[in-house]
Amino acid sequence: MKIAVSGKGGVGKTTFSALTVRALNEEGKHVLAIDADPDANLAAALGIPDADKIVPIAQMKDLVYERTGAKAGTIGGFFQLNPKVDDLPDSLSAKFENIKLMRLGAVKKGGSGCLCPESTLLRALVTHIVLARDEVVLMDMEAGIEHLGRATAQAVDKLIVVVEPGRRSIDTAQNIRKLASEIYLNNIVVVGNKIRSKKDEEFLQKNLPDFEFLGFLPYDDALIEADLNGISPYDVDSTAKAKIKEMTHSF
Repeated sequence: MKIAVSGKGGVGKTTFSALTVRALNEEGKHVLAIDADPDANLAAALGIPDADKIVPIAQMKDLVYERTGAKAGTIGGFFQLNPKVDDLPDSLSAKFENIKLMRLGAVKKGGSGCLCPESTLLRALVTHIVLARDEVVLMDMEAGIEHLGRATAQAVDKLIVVVEPGRRSIDTAQNIRKLASEIYLNNIVVVGNKIRSKKDEEFLQKNLPDFEFLGFLPYDDALIEADLNGISPYDVDSTAKAKIKEMTHSF
């Protein structure tokens, strides 16, 4: 099972991803969690100790050079376009119970699509993870699907777009679906987050009429407090946790 999670910044997709990974872990599944959003910290949300010390793969200059034959930060030139990556999920993951966590990081020079060794290594790694790994994979992505290509998109079982009641969130969801359709990733569902009332649910359903809704998560002060206190949202009592468990049964 391969799941990609996307959505506008601030909608709570990392919280959703962390709750989902921990719920699957509690079910006894082995999960490979990929933090592919440079602005997120999935490790901390999962409750992994010393999360702030995890070095993103894009910043591992020696590794980039070893696998591609070129120094990180360079553009163009000659380097390995299909670097060896099959050993990295096991050797570079932070571990917590049945969970392995990898933080991809950002390509600082030239953008995520640049022809540079870091980008090549990350794309090769994502391709391997999606196509060749046999555990559950969940990717917490930025507001788009930059790390996915046509080959990997075909192996993604679900693209979950997290939305909140708001126009910008809706616009982002529609843009993500457009990008996904260009690589034939059509199994898209939506999760409504920060829902305060039935009115919020109806607002999202009215403005995203062509989307399938996986479910709705309530606005919950307990989750905000967990974030403020550096606690995993899964380790506090919240109604969201029970609803997440219901959603994982439909994957």
